[in-house]
Amino acid sequence: METEDADVIAPETCPRTDGMPMLGLGTWENEDATQCAESVRTALETGYRHIDTAQAYGNEAAVGDGIAAADVDREDVFLATKIWISNLAHDDVLETARESLDRLGVDYLDLLYVHWPSRTYDAEETLAAFAELYNEGLIDNVGVSNFEPEQLEVAVDVCDAPIFANQVEFHPLLPQESVRETCDNLDVDVVGYSPLARGRIIDQPEIQSIAEKHDVTEAQVSLAWAREKDVTAIPKATSANHIADNWGSLTVDLDREDINTIDAIDETSRQVDPGFAPWN
Repeated sequence: METEDADVIAPETCPRTDGMPMLGLGTWENEDATQCAESVRTALETGYRHIDTAQAYGNEAAVGDGIAAADVDREDVFLATKIWISNLAHDDVLETARESLDRLGVDYLDLLYVHWPSRTYDAEETLAAFAELYNEGLIDNVGVSNFEPEQLEVAVDVCDAPIFANQVEFHPLLPQESVRETCDNLDVDVVGYSPLARGRIIDQPEIQSIAEKHDVTEAQVSLAWAREKDVTAIPKATSANHIADNWGSLTVDLDREDINTIDAIDETSRQVDPGFAPWN
């Protein structure tokens, strides 16, 4: 099947999980302020309603500019950012979260993540600060990112606010079965970053074959597969063409044979692997 023109795929076409649109725009390494703002504006006017950024990306102000420039109400945008590992002490969380709000030009965040369980992260102190922000109404949801099952179980146990989502690298070369199983058991949503394996999925023969079968792109196949796994994908895209192509994945329907073929890919490749990661 051919995907519809992205211009005619309404925002309502995008499924939601607990109110969160299951396809969003990632902004990692989108460091040129003008380009970043334009990509955010373009995405929102294409139909996206989920924008993801982080303190460490250095582009929160540009993301805010893009949201302000778009012909979309702030209340219709699910906006997420992340607290960096040097800012996870209790008081630093409270201070830098407000700084992020100022840079983004918004009064609240739909989702605020612990970026990594590392450096200044202390489960009880860090998450107590997140719960304070939640109780103050500055954030609608508490999230964690790059948490392994053990860290996630502790976070859910100690946080006085619900843990809404765990954002992890996720794509056909890193399906994260144990993380997804733990999230499912704990009623935590999974958000997948680098869902195209930083472009590597384009070269996978299995993905190529399925893309040809459906007359769609490899990126659309990978994003449709993520949706079948109940994972919210946030691919980075800067050009209008890539933004539209990813949005077009919403009309791609994979069959059981397609899913099984992708699941059977016998290759593992983690694209984001810093030394401070909890698995190292």
